[in-house]
Amino acid sequence: MPGFTEISPKSLMRLLGTPDAPQLLDVCLEEDFREDPRLIPTARRIPHGAVGQAGLEAAQRVVVVCQKGKKLSHGAAALLRAKGAHAEALAGGVHAWRHAGLAFFFGARIPRGPLWVKRHRPKLDRIACPWLIRRFIDPGAEFLFVPPAEVTEIARRFDAIPFDVPESLFHDGPGGCSFDALLAHFSLETEALTRLAKIIRAADLASGDAPEAAGLAAITVGLSRLFKDDQAQLTAGLPMYDALYRWARDGQSETHGHEGRPA
Repeated sequence: MPGFTEISPKSLMRLLGTPDAPQLLDVCLEEDFREDPRLIPTARRIPHGAVGQAGLEAAQRVVVVCQKGKKLSHGAAALLRAKGAHAEALAGGVHAWRHAGLAFFFGARIPRGPLWVKRHRPKLDRIACPWLIRRFIDPGAEFLFVPPAEVTEIARRFDAIPFDVPESLFHDGPGGCSFDALLAHFSLETEALTRLAKIIRAADLASGDAPEAAGLAAITVGLSRLFKDDQAQLTAGLPMYDALYRWARDGQSETHGHEGRPA
């Protein structure tokens, strides 16, 4: 049982990928991180003595992670609470997260960010990817939507990360889409995200491999007709993927009129 001011790995995992996910601060010592250079999704590396300068908003929910969930995370969380944050330590730290078999990605694979750039007039994959990046990789990521021919050069000039173009690391592969490339690169192939990826891929490729894909494709086209501004379309589209993720995580068995929805 997690103690007072702690959150269990299972409870934290259920928050990741949702709009209510806390800010994660990884305060593991540098020597421990070198031995296992992986991060819990969305975690930001910061020295334990610098958490007071982390630039967090007042009353923001924060979870602090250290190797074993003891002195570093509890001390840093207490410091943040003294500054008005709602801060908890991850019970058992990285060791407990690893023991539970939950998702990590390699710290060295975190892009320089926070700017990402892709083709304008987003649909399907070009909204799904920003959703994945903000919910599981970098909550502070910003997205530039530009003419297709300018993506690579704008990425170079503005020190941004290009995606969904052939010259980029994250682009459509044979039988897949940019969403698949992001999942593979960041080792985020959880059961729920893999299920969601199947729907996105089927809608993007019009393959018919998932019955939910036709509805996703129709709604995405509708969004593109509703919004002329790409940023407004992205803002409207993110809750759609929040809902699809919750369905993919634990909602497939629910039908209309079913009671007892999970939290």
